[in-house]
Amino acid sequence: MIYNNLIYILVVLFILSTRAIPDLPQLPATTALVFFLLKGAGYFQLARHLFRRISPPRASEYFTTEQKLSMVAIFSFGLDIYLLDALYYFAQIPLAAAVPTITNGCGLALFFGYLCLMWNAGRSAYSSIFGRRHGAGPFLIAHLKINLAIVLPWLLLSLLFDLLRLAPFPALQRLLASPWGEPLFILLFFLLLLLIFPAVVIRLWGCTSMPAGPLRQQVEEFCRRHRIAYADIMLWPLFEGRLLTAGVMGIAGRFRYLLITPALLETMTPQEVEAVIAHEVGHVKHYHLQLYLLFFLGFGLITQLITYPFLAVLLNSSLFYQVVLLSGRSPVTALTVASSASLLLLMVLYFRYLFGFFMRNFERQADLYALAAIGNAAPLIRVLEKIAWLSGKIRDLPSWHHFGIGERIDFLRQSETDPVTVRRHHRKVYGALGLFVAALATGTILLARMPADLLESAPKSKFAETLLLEKLKEEPTNPLWHHYLGDLRFTRREFPAARAAYEEALRFNPANPETLNNLAWLLLAAEDPTLLDPPRALTLAQKAARLAASPHILDTLATAHWANGDRDRAVAIEQQALAMAPENRRYYEEQLQRFRTATFPAPLPITN
Repeated sequence: MIYNNLIYILVVLFILSTRAIPDLPQLPATTALVFFLLKGAGYFQLARHLFRRISPPRASEYFTTEQKLSMVAIFSFGLDIYLLDALYYFAQIPLAAAVPTITNGCGLALFFGYLCLMWNAGRSAYSSIFGRRHGAGPFLIAHLKINLAIVLPWLLLSLLFDLLRLAPFPALQRLLASPWGEPLFILLFFLLLLLIFPAVVIRLWGCTSMPAGPLRQQVEEFCRRHRIAYADIMLWPLFEGRLLTAGVMGIAGRFRYLLITPALLETMTPQEVEAVIAHEVGHVKHYHLQLYLLFFLGFGLITQLITYPFLAVLLNSSLFYQVVLLSGRSPVTALTVASSASLLLLMVLYFRYLFGFFMRNFERQADLYALAAIGNAAPLIRVLEKIAWLSGKIRDLPSWHHFGIGERIDFLRQSETDPVTVRRHHRKVYGALGLFVAALATGTILLARMPADLLESAPKSKFAETLLLEKLKEEPTNPLWHHYLGDLRFTRREFPAARAAYEEALRFNPANPETLNNLAWLLLAAEDPTLLDPPRALTLAQKAARLAASPHILDTLATAHWANGDRDRAVAIEQQALAMAPENRRYYEEQLQRFRTATFPAPLPITN
């Protein structure tokens, strides 16, 4: 259940991180509110209907229904973010502009609002299955506490980042802005969090110390024999403590907790409890908790490694721009949708399959440790059979993160009679880990050597052109878009197209000094001799200079005089431009040398 919720919340956080706050909402506020309320009411009715269909009441059916409704909640949440622009309204909250975590935290609260509707709708079914009745308030708070442990690290990290960015320390800002500053900070944060977080979670979940007695003494003695340090052995009241499960939290002995649900203690014999503890100890002995941290950090690295090449390919793809133009959507929207969908797919594949592969096989390693520690597989097999029966006959139910219970039992039996199976499994796990670490190391090297300008030049140019063409379709008489299109095509040496764009810009605004200047420069610097027109360039430059006598416009005027044979006038005006912009002395001195010694036409820079 917790593993599934982790995936759901990762998807929600991904949706929040990939949706920019719009300048204006797409729908009127009243329309959006009505649609939101109707959608929420429909979701609640659907949840009530599905939970009422659980008959006879079984835990497995209850959790399956929760999974289905959680996915519907994600879909509904996506509509709120992408269609109803919920982030726009959250961003209006005081301090949200300075502390973005406020906006995203409200988005996360919105998703948990859907989960609260689901939990409340399933309260009656829950009471029938787990034998405890709660008021709506305590029931929802208990569920929120379980899931808060998943989102608390993200909330703390995001809030800390926001506060650090507001801190008046230039050295800290430079560190955070450096390529490795943010990843290093995240790594240090998680290492610290891994030490203290278990103590926070057990209090959040309401865990209590396992009472003294023969059973606790047996668990303590087992841990001593296997040299496992821990802070405490805790009773885990997960779902009223009626779930048959156990766990271990914490990577360091003084901060490590062994968790056992009361139902497991009530249902199992002392030898079976020891087998369960041996399984959890196996996770510690094989360093699975540390490896889970590696997988989370590895996802960040893989995302960085894939993002830039993917965007470079996408922005260089003619098919992408054809789809954008045919769809009539904004290039920014199309790029956001394409990149977000790809990253979402990457996240699902990574955690569902790669991470899931290691989780399943780590569980088998922990089972094998229990087999070796107890001396035979019978106690752990009895535990698994009881869990399968008491949880609603789920023996053959597949599991993406633990293997099915039946599969685990079959593997234990085979391993007990065939030592080769054990060695083969360990080789499989360590070999896969080796490949994963090698891939991460290779990815780190590639990321460090990736060209900084991978998304410059052609990709940005194509995207900018598509964006400008889309703007021109929306506002064909706006001279600004024609001017920018002319600039873009001029820098790409598409001189006829650039001239046409500038001419259109002047048709709608004949007194724009920048457009006059740029067209004049094109008529002087074009590499196509048929486009050179010094007399008209002089007329345009003179008009531009009368409107705005800035240094670069005076430089164009001087160049036009030189192109028309008036060297003295060109030198005088260029010296005036130099006096106004001494920081560009080298360029203007090169221009003066050209006016004194060269004859038009002569090569000129594309921009001045």
